[in-house]
Amino acid sequence: MPAQEPAPQPHDHDHGHGHGHDHDHDLPASGGERRQNASMSHGHAHDHSHSHTHSPVVTAGNERRLAVVFTITAGYAVVQAVGGWLSGSLALIADAGHMVSDAAALLLALVAYRIARRPADGTRTYGFHRVRVLAALANGASLLLLVAWIVWEAIQRLHTPAPVLAGPMLIVATIGLIVNVVGAYVLWSGNRGDANLKGALLHVLGDLLGSLGAIAAAIGILLTGWTLLDPLLSVLVSALVVRSAWGLVSDAIRVLLQAVPRGVDAHEAEREIARLPGVAEAGHFHAWTLTDASSVATVHVTPAPDADPLALPAQVAAWLQTRYTIDHVTVQVDPPGQLTPHT
Repeated sequence: MPAQEPAPQPHDHDHGHGHGHDHDHDLPASGGERRQNASMSHGHAHDHSHSHTHSPVVTAGNERRLAVVFTITAGYAVVQAVGGWLSGSLALIADAGHMVSDAAALLLALVAYRIARRPADGTRTYGFHRVRVLAALANGASLLLLVAWIVWEAIQRLHTPAPVLAGPMLIVATIGLIVNVVGAYVLWSGNRGDANLKGALLHVLGDLLGSLGAIAAAIGILLTGWTLLDPLLSVLVSALVVRSAWGLVSDAIRVLLQAVPRGVDAHEAEREIARLPGVAEAGHFHAWTLTDASSVATVHVTPAPDADPLALPAQVAAWLQTRYTIDHVTVQVDPPGQLTPHT
């Protein structure tokens, strides 16, 4: 595997289409001499044909959106907790706990954005943007833990019903719905490809569903006096949140385990690269997601007879960009007969 080049400092630049920097070591200039000497040395060429930094730039707009939503979420969580305690509503108390968790997750996301802005260095050549993936994982995991707590409390309430003041519960839940709608709109208008912002949005949407459940429970209790509606609707809201939270956790784990990007089959990619003009063999293909908006791949190829080894890196990189939207590619050119593609 070739050593990857250090990432540039995170500022906007454009290399232009088809422009890369190719390096060929130990391969002479003429075609015949290249093939003769390739059998005696390990030649490799790299191509980085891309028009981005190694990681997407964290926008001030996304950070500002998170700060606004954090402020209103943390402030209202206190109001909702007091309202839930005074009214005796589990739905409100659970949703208040949900909002406290969300406020903590939003704060974590803001800290992650600040860290992600730090430039790449000699040790962390890709920068700090994967901190946002860690934050997204923490957000999803905390949401799953909160759902487990809500379900446990609801089961206790089903066994031992408690009185609920439906009037105050309805007022507090309605205010909470308005707050969550505003927060969801603020986040929805941001960069939807940002996993960290997506995690914050899922938290707010979970709060919104919690508010709807509390409103429905309050109206039902007012009309029927059946206080079991409160814990039952809490469980229903929790079930709706689990699917989104688990998706966020699984996506973050996939990135951290360096699994291939979605839609990429490593074995099929090798076979397709081996069929490109000028390529005799392809192997050792690896691809992974660097951040939510950037993917990386490395591959070894050997030149076909009469092919120019210096032309292969740019050709393979362009194909991977078109076929799989992989934007940072390192191609190593090996002597003929040295590779055995995956079978």
